[in-house]
Amino acid sequence: MSLELYKDAVLTDDFPKNHLKRGDVVRLVDRHTAPDGTEGFSIEVFNAMGHTIATATVPVAALEPLRSDEVLCVRQVG
Repeated sequence: MSLELYKDAVLTDDFPKNHLKRGDVVRLVDRHTAPDGTEGFSIEVFNAMGHTIATATVPVAALEPLRSDEVLCVRQVG
């Protein structure tokens, strides 16, 4: 899997605590390794107007790169 910092990716899991859902597009802002050895990313999530609405830390297994056969859509947060 090819995930690069400062690029967009898509969530493969829901993160209710952060009001994030599977399929949301996120920006990868930092890569890190947890004390237990698992890899993850800090992510930033933007609304349709480009303003930051959430930041979170997620495991690399909860992310996948965007594909050319996917279409972006919008949803209300909350």
